[in-house]
Amino acid sequence: MTTTWPTLTQAHDALRTAVAGVRDWDGPTPCAQWTAAQVLQHAAGDQLAYAMFLTGGPGPDGDPFAPSGTLDDAPATLAEEALTRAADAWAGVAADAQDVPVPVPPNALPAEIGVGACALDAGVHAWDLAVASGAPSPLTADLARELLPVARAIVEPLRAYGAYAPALDPQPGDDDLALLLRYLGRRPDWTPSA
Repeated sequence: MTTTWPTLTQAHDALRTAVAGVRDWDGPTPCAQWTAAQVLQHAAGDQLAYAMFLTGGPGPDGDPFAPSGTLDDAPATLAEEALTRAADAWAGVAADAQDVPVPVPPNALPAEIGVGACALDAGVHAWDLAVASGAPSPLTADLARELLPVARAIVEPLRAYGAYAPALDPQPGDDDLALLLRYLGRRPDWTPSA
């Protein structure tokens, strides 16, 4: 059985695009205390954690929430290994599966929400890396529209662990991307100099 997950593919492609555009891996990001290298390590670690929960295989080498900022491999190599392992793991999950093991509370979700959580993680960190580099967002409003219900389903318990900042109030004129970013505690107008 091979299951295709278009939302996950789009989010993974967004992260690949963002990684390719980063020129300063020591530069600031919307994740206030993390450099671009740390965001990449975190994002890769999260994808590996999803793969580990799904397959029982190896997970990330370290704590994705305490990234070192030292890249031992080429950034594209680090990202690709993690994205490939996560995509391969999700390809083995039936679309109608319930209680799929995931690394976010409650640690078992319906497949559609679980794969959406994995996509959300990749997509939002794609945005983090892109805006940190001054590049356009590879996280589109259409993809954000698909991910917002997933975010609303999983994010609140994660805030207690510091995984997301408090939600910001929506603003008049917000598109779907801005709504998602604000819900995840990010300012859509963030720039490296802000």
